[in-house]
Amino acid sequence: MVNSTHQWQLQPSFGLSESWLATVQQQARFEQPPHALAQLLWQRGVRSAEQLSGFLDPQQYQPTPAFEFGLEMQQAVERLQQAHQQGEKVAIWGDFDADGVTATAVLWEGLGQFFPQHHRLTYVIPNRLKESHGLHTAGLEQLAADGYRLVVTCDTGSTSLNELNLAQQLGLDVIVSDHHTLPEQRPPVQAIINPRSLAADHPLAHLSGVAVAYKLVEALYQTLPDVPHQPLEQLLDLVAIGLIADLVELKGDCRYLAQIGIQKLQQRTQPVPGETAHRPGVAELLALCKRSGDRPTDISFGIGPRINAVSRIHGDASFCVELLTSHDPQRCRQLATETELANTRRKALQRDLLLQVSQRLRQIDLSTTGVIVLADPQWPVGILGLVAGQIAQQYQHPTILLSLDPPSSDNLTIRLARGSARSPQSIQSLPEPGQSQSHLLQSFGGHPYAAGLSLPVENLPLFAAAVNRQLREQERAAVAKAAVISADLVVTVAELGKSLFQQLKQLEPCGMGNPVPRLLIRNCWFNNTHNHNIRDHRGGKVRYIKTEFDLCDATATAGFPGHWWEHYRDDLPSGTSDVIVELDFNTHQKRYEVRLLAVRPAAAIAASERSARWLVDQRTVPATPPLALALQQCPTDWQDFQPWLQQALQTQQSLALAYPPPTLPAPAQVVATLVGIAKYLHRTQQTATRPQLIERLTLSDRTLTLALDCLEQLGFKLEQSDQGVNVQALPVNLETPDTEAIAILRAAIQEEQFRRQYFYQVPLETLQAVVEQMIGSGAVSAEVV
Repeated sequence: MVNSTHQWQLQPSFGLSESWLATVQQQARFEQPPHALAQLLWQRGVRSAEQLSGFLDPQQYQPTPAFEFGLEMQQAVERLQQAHQQGEKVAIWGDFDADGVTATAVLWEGLGQFFPQHHRLTYVIPNRLKESHGLHTAGLEQLAADGYRLVVTCDTGSTSLNELNLAQQLGLDVIVSDHHTLPEQRPPVQAIINPRSLAADHPLAHLSGVAVAYKLVEALYQTLPDVPHQPLEQLLDLVAIGLIADLVELKGDCRYLAQIGIQKLQQRTQPVPGETAHRPGVAELLALCKRSGDRPTDISFGIGPRINAVSRIHGDASFCVELLTSHDPQRCRQLATETELANTRRKALQRDLLLQVSQRLRQIDLSTTGVIVLADPQWPVGILGLVAGQIAQQYQHPTILLSLDPPSSDNLTIRLARGSARSPQSIQSLPEPGQSQSHLLQSFGGHPYAAGLSLPVENLPLFAAAVNRQLREQERAAVAKAAVISADLVVTVAELGKSLFQQLKQLEPCGMGNPVPRLLIRNCWFNNTHNHNIRDHRGGKVRYIKTEFDLCDATATAGFPGHWWEHYRDDLPSGTSDVIVELDFNTHQKRYEVRLLAVRPAAAIAASERSARWLVDQRTVPATPPLALALQQCPTDWQDFQPWLQQALQTQQSLALAYPPPTLPAPAQVVATLVGIAKYLHRTQQTATRPQLIERLTLSDRTLTLALDCLEQLGFKLEQSDQGVNVQALPVNLETPDTEAIAILRAAIQEEQFRRQYFYQVPLETLQAVVEQMIGSGAVSAEVV
């Protein structure tokens, strides 16, 4: 069951035009108007025929050229050309998670068209249990000793500054292809291709490691088109696996690559009868997880976890590259079986570790704890990230779990704590100890929501205190977001099934920025509940619980099948409930079913659902929804906001937050403009209305009053009336002195600008909470849904 602190949030439902329904129906090729799909697209900002065509059909999308990475990509390709022409040996340095493994496989196949594999091309993947992420001294020294002169990283390397300096000393040129945090200063490398160097709205800005590696190969294919024999597009199935398995936004080129890649995945794992699959290893993995390869969930719940499990259990994930790229069916079957066994073991260890951590947390006062930091010498380091993620979401605290190295016998080797950090989705990002606490760490790297780290054991107490202090400082400087679980649509049980599933499937591939649609079903109940341990591919029980049930309501008393992972049947309420679910198709059992995400008593209507009816966030989407009242000027305080809300409630309209980013000139510049306007009004003997002055100076009415008072203190003689303001006389000294009045005005302007910035950046959940307080206190009135 979802933690009791979670708020339930229902996305607003728009009154859509018939023309939009017809557009979606035509482009998605439905016989009947797809109301659910049209609503979801509108919610997610897809609101024109042009946007829709590129969203639904990847053939209508114009992908971004690889050389959009600019000079860094040019330098990388030039160095690879040189290595190709001079017969140099090239090493690929990858990573052990699904993104890193597939990135390594993409470079292994892609660069393998230019450099003979094994003879002039090799790959290195660190051991998760012994070496952690990034470049390592011993591995670089071995490559240099073996005669390699060029190293190409993938999904790693950006922050391995000491190792990159060592590589330079060893005579190794390095091309970094990565998507993790960029260092403040460019390291000594041939090129560093990283989407974080691009603007946030660039279509390549959210590429994962495998997608960056693909773009590097794409650029090399374009530069030397006569060399490769394998079509570039044959790598896209690997790209889709890494993209969907990693935490990146599936928008722009990411969505395009994933869409095309899934099509290739299905083609390459389902061969013509009598022929061998192009990727027999991937076909074996899909068979073991009982999936077909045509859905993104086949990757996120099937292939991805199995690839990740290998390094979590064994440490060394190198054979996964062979599994993904080999054409030997018998060898692939053997490797796929090892992968499946590793995943089975991972599930059991994960459940055991989750129980241990939960028991430790019962002894901690979480009300005074910002970041959960726990360590134990017995914890398997490969599972820590998974459990840290579960704990972070359950308790809504950033969580760092660490495994302690055994004490060394010589007392000379530094004893390390190694592990993972995870942040709940309701918190903007992890504290950044990689920068602020670097003196306490040996290594750190990752995403805003997930990172790996290691540090000397003796630094643990200082580190725990430091990250807790840092989080408190972050919370003081930012608006904390409540733990929220959201639903996109309200449906009945009778509406579940093929028709609705086909509409939802049009949104795939789903991921960050385009999540799987969540459905709210009210006043329902559970029948035929039972739980059991899942079984591995050999039929053995695994300590990993799954509860199955039939979901019923007044529209479908016979029920609809569903399941709830990691919960027992006793966790399901016996009475009438509200639930949030995801609709899916079980390819193994050939049936539609729901996956339960959250459940609560039917009477517990969350406040956020009521306020969600009134507020629509259009601050980053220019179009205003139909039947909505548009607030187009950024408020400066809640008193500015309240009348708009009251008007929306009284007219039964949604209030659209449609104001653009605030213009924030320097306060001194605003004062100078104010004085300039006063001089102009005196010279021309014109009158300026208060609305004109407010717009020209970008001030609120209250601050404008203070500004006019300031002018009078400077010696300007003003006449104010209902018609506006005119200037009858100028001060004797036209130079603007730095007076106390000017200082007070500048401070007021700065405070107002801060408030405008707040109202532009404040999360929608916070606004909804304030709206609910206004409704509850009687400051405004609204009908409760």
